[in-house]
Amino acid sequence: MAFLDRFRGKKAASAITQTAAPNPFGALEDYWPLNDPHNELYQTLREAVPLIDAAIFKLVRLTCGFELECEDPKAQKALEEFVLGVGVGGNQKGLYSFVASYLEELLTRGTAVGEIVTNPNGRIAALYNAPLEDLCFKRAGNGLDVEIFVREGAGLRPILYPDLIMFSVLNPRAGQVTGNSILKGLPFVSSVLLKILTATKANWERVGNVRFAVTYKPGNDAMDRAYAKERAMQVAREWSETMREGNRVRDFVAAGDVEIKVIGAENQIPDSSVPVRQLLEQIVAKTGLPPFMLGLSWSSTERMSAQQADTLTSELEAYRSILSPVIDKVCSMFLKLEGYDCKARLVWDDINLQDSVELARARLFNAQAQKIENENERGEENEAQ
Repeated sequence: MAFLDRFRGKKAASAITQTAAPNPFGALEDYWPLNDPHNELYQTLREAVPLIDAAIFKLVRLTCGFELECEDPKAQKALEEFVLGVGVGGNQKGLYSFVASYLEELLTRGTAVGEIVTNPNGRIAALYNAPLEDLCFKRAGNGLDVEIFVREGAGLRPILYPDLIMFSVLNPRAGQVTGNSILKGLPFVSSVLLKILTATKANWERVGNVRFAVTYKPGNDAMDRAYAKERAMQVAREWSETMREGNRVRDFVAAGDVEIKVIGAENQIPDSSVPVRQLLEQIVAKTGLPPFMLGLSWSSTERMSAQQADTLTSELEAYRSILSPVIDKVCSMFLKLEGYDCKARLVWDDINLQDSVELARARLFNAQAQKIENENERGEENEAQ
C-alpha cells in the first residue's frame, strides 16, 4: 500500500490524522472554521425537534449490530481484541463506537468520512470520524472518483494517503459528489411545528398564568370623586399584598365599586393537536420508523404489522449495505498489517422487530410443523420395512 512507503527509512514519529484540520490562525487558538450552512441546519433540527434526534439514535442502534469471523483462530482472537479495544476519536473505544458515529453522521448530513490512523510501526492506532466542516470534496479528473481536501486557512491540502480514508454518501443525486441527509425536506415542516409550539408557549404564558384586571369605579357623590386616587392606590396595595401571599388563602377587602376580572378568561387556547399530529406524521414518515417506536400512541391498538416490519427491515438493510465496505476495509487492513493472510467475514445481527408474543407463536408453529414432519418420516420408514 502506498501509505506504507512513509515508514521505510524514516525516523519514528507519533501517529497523526490526515483529516484533522490544523489551527488556521496560530495566534487565535480558539478559532474554528465556520460550518457548512446545510450541516448546521440539520444539526439545529435535531436540537430543536427531539423526535428527530430520537429517530436518528434509534436507527443507529437498530442498524449497528455485527460480528466478525475468521478461519484462522489466532487471527480471530486478534481481530476480536481490535474490535473491542481500538481507540475512536480519542474519547471512545471499539469498532462499534466508530461505526455508530459514522452512521449517525451519514444519516444527519448525508456524507460521512472516517480515517484509519496508523502508528510509527505501520499498525492501526485508532479510528477517526472526520468532521465535514474541515473537509472539501471535488470530482476527480476522470469524472468518477472523489478527491478529498483538508481546509487550511484560505487554502486546501490534498489527502496524501487516500487508502486510509473511508468515504460514504447517502442517496446522492446524479452527478452529486456528496450525499443527502434523511432530514432533507424537513426544515419547512419543522419550522411550522416550532411556530405552533412557540405560539402555544406564549398563549399559556398569557392565559395559563392568570393575570387580573382590578377596576375601581368611584361613586357619584363628591366624597368618592375627591378621594378616588387615594382609594385606587389603596386597592392596588391591598391586591398586591393579597397576591404576594402565594399559596396562602387571604381575603381581599375593598370599599366602593371594585370589579375584578381575569385577563383573557373569555378566550380559549387554540387546539393544536390536529396540526401538530399532521406535522409529526410528515417527520415520522421521513424517518421510516413506526410511530409507536418514537413514543407516539396514535392508536389504542398500535403495534408493528408485518408490512411495517418488512419496510423498516429493508431500510436498515440499505444502511448496512453502505456500512459493510467500511467495516470490511478496516478489518482487512488490520489483518494485513498484523501479518495474517486471511479475510474477515462480516455477519450482521438478525433484525428482530416483531413482538415477543408473535415470536413465541412462530416458534410454537415451527415446533409443531417439525413434529409432524418427523412423525410422517417415521411412518414412511415403518411402511417401507
